[in-house]
Amino acid sequence: MVFPLVTDRLRVRAWTLLDTVDALATYGVADVTGWLTPATDRIGDTAAMQAVLGAWAEAQVNLLPPLGRWAIERRADGVVVGGLAIRLLPPSRQDLEISFQLRPDAWGQGFATESAAALIEWAFTHGAEELFAVVRPDNTSAIAVARRLGMSWVGETDKYYDRTLQVYRVRPGDLTIDPMVELPDTDPEDNART
Repeated sequence: MVFPLVTDRLRVRAWTLLDTVDALATYGVADVTGWLTPATDRIGDTAAMQAVLGAWAEAQVNLLPPLGRWAIERRADGVVVGGLAIRLLPPSRQDLEISFQLRPDAWGQGFATESAAALIEWAFTHGAEELFAVVRPDNTSAIAVARRLGMSWVGETDKYYDRTLQVYRVRPGDLTIDPMVELPDTDPEDNART
């Protein structure tokens, strides 16, 4: 696998147990996990976060690209500011979903768009023909990121995760952000949580 993926400001890389405190700053926050699909409770403590990271690392070894979960590390200081995933959507497990989560102190800086664009480009070189983002209709931040990525609105459905979600899709050539170019000031709504 060609990891880490590196952009001007970020490194997308595998999770490790050393990321526990930073991961908890994302997945231990109700303002982040409250937007996730499937519905997810916030992770309550360090031991629980270590168990989750261990499970992700163990599962990663058996996943074929482009599937997986990765940390988003800020290159300037090595802080993990969030996470990305590409997974199969239920119930048919044929459609690939990209998801992104950022810790609150990293919102509004373009990190979700920059890291997701790099991951999408990588996924298209590893067999993905299209990727979907499924978003709660009131999650305006994640919708804004999907649009900045060049994702097209497909419609609403309740077939994924048993709730009504907006569906966005990207195919090769649809990306509008070059992940290797410094991003200009971004929309303060880049508080990505999908």
